[in-house]
Amino acid sequence: MTQADPAIDAGGKNGTTLPVTRLDPGGHAPGSSASCASVTGDAREKRRFALRTFLVACVTVFVVGTTIQFANFANRVSTATVPLSPQADAIVVLTGGQERVSEAVRLLEEGHAGRLLISGVHPGTTRKQIAVVTASAKPLEEGSVELDRVALNTAGNATETANWVRKNGFDSLLVVTSAYHLPRATAELSGALPDVTLIGYPVFAKDLQLEAWHTKPATIRLLIREYVKYTVARLRIAVRSMS
Repeated sequence: MTQADPAIDAGGKNGTTLPVTRLDPGGHAPGSSASCASVTGDAREKRRFALRTFLVACVTVFVVGTTIQFANFANRVSTATVPLSPQADAIVVLTGGQERVSEAVRLLEEGHAGRLLISGVHPGTTRKQIAVVTASAKPLEEGSVELDRVALNTAGNATETANWVRKNGFDSLLVVTSAYHLPRATAELSGALPDVTLIGYPVFAKDLQLEAWHTKPATIRLLIREYVKYTVARLRIAVRSMS
């Protein structure tokens, strides 16, 4: 007797042959490894795309935020106003321009404060030279004007000014410096003298034209440099206050 055809046994009826799926040695159907690899690759690519999108979004937010902050800083500088009839125990002027020192000497001579500290004076500069440059009507006597020859930067100005203020027991201070420098100078002095009232007195250089800063490339570069220094100073002061 003839044995039954395996194809008939497997298929059932009319000798129809059913396809038989053969397994690979690992127990997987042919083509399944390629499909899994494809799915894994797609998932990995999606993760990379999501990460790139996230990084681009972070950079965009940072750039936009920094631009807005800089614009606010520049607007704050360009719209700064000189206080009317300011009065304080003492005046500090941070050197860096003849206009600054001349304005501070004028404020002292007009009686807006009783003492003046000129911070950051070159070691070779004399009182007589300062009096000539500022066209002072009075000699810069030691009893009313003191010269700080130690400070080399704004942080040093703040340190030396704080020592002078504490030594003399002043409670209020008129801060004279360039308008673009005033935010950083005030930040440094506030960190060094948290209990002293600071009154900012901006000085405007005639050739700087801050009111039209956005149309002057040189002024924009100056403000960007000052904004970076101001931001770094604030971060340093914040970290120091927490330690």
